[in-house]
Amino acid sequence: MSDQENHMYCTNKFIELANELKENGIDIKLVNGALMTASGIYATYIATGNEGALEPSGVDKVVEVYRRTLEHHQSVKKTLLQQSEKN
Repeated sequence: MSDQENHMYCTNKFIELANELKENGIDIKLVNGALMTASGIYATYIATGNEGALEPSGVDKVVEVYRRTLEHHQSVKKTLLQQSEKN
């Protein structure tokens, strides 16, 4: 599998888990918060290992990656919505 295919596979697995938690009665805001927390913990682990913590500059770098990712997703979503409106 390519990196992009692996990325989509992992993304879909996280969404499946989030939907499973929602279906088990957990509020979607809590599910979202837990996903964000888990992602932040994992981002810290990637950068510093199990024993480290991010300095403020490291937090800023992670926030910027999240921002770019969210902006990219929103751009793709808007394009898809516009295309579906034309059809």
